[in-house]
Amino acid sequence: MMTADSIALTGNSIVWIVGIAIVAVYLASAIRILREYERAVVFTLGRFTGVKGPGLILVFPFIQTLARVDLRTIVLDVPTQDLISRDNVSIHVNAVIYFHVVDAERAIIQVEQYIYAMSQLAQTTLRSVLGKHDLDEMLAERDKLNTDIRAILDGQTDAWGIKVSNVEIKHVDIDESMVRAIARQAEAERERRAKVINAEGEHQAAQKLLEAAEILGRQPEAMQLRYLSTLNVIAGERSSTIVFPFPMEFKDLLRVGKAQE
Repeated sequence: MMTADSIALTGNSIVWIVGIAIVAVYLASAIRILREYERAVVFTLGRFTGVKGPGLILVFPFIQTLARVDLRTIVLDVPTQDLISRDNVSIHVNAVIYFHVVDAERAIIQVEQYIYAMSQLAQTTLRSVLGKHDLDEMLAERDKLNTDIRAILDGQTDAWGIKVSNVEIKHVDIDESMVRAIARQAEAERERRAKVINAEGEHQAAQKLLEAAEILGRQPEAMQLRYLSTLNVIAGERSSTIVFPFPMEFKDLLRVGKAQE
């Protein structure tokens, strides 16, 4: 039979075992393992007490809580934005943003859901910046626009402990009616350039002809040589009969030659 002392001893043993088990479970639940790219923002009784990790850390339940922060680069796809360019063209633009957390404490304490906040800020900044430019600038100066948007985002998210590393505008789409209008505009621009080039060529040719006429006009003999050269070219043609006027100046030259004889 079990005596009262043995029963009390058995009860105490059970209490100790249960107590040890509870402590073991509590300590086991306090163990956290963070990967190399993770950090834990720890709060003790609601107050910030530090950033821990990576590796093995202890966070005591009911007393401490943690918020995990990923330090890797996050690729954020900005949804398509409808906006009006400075030259009143309706366009659809989307972009992709690369950013990462550099300060886990500020990313958790200074802003709620920093990824969502980053997405909303990127959308408004994209509309604000691109709305100040013409369509031609959006298509031709995309690198400059990417740099401007990145600088604005990086400046505004610095207080959140976020670093924007790159911004890329993916697509700039316009309506089909605007595509046809732009095609007509491009065709008209090509025709204008062709006419300008043709006019410049005619102007240069007329300038050279005027200079040649002035040179030939200074010496009558030069004009005669030019005349004979033209006859030589005509003689090379296949036509059998050539009719050309006889310059009266030749008669004067012949008379001068006979007088000298």
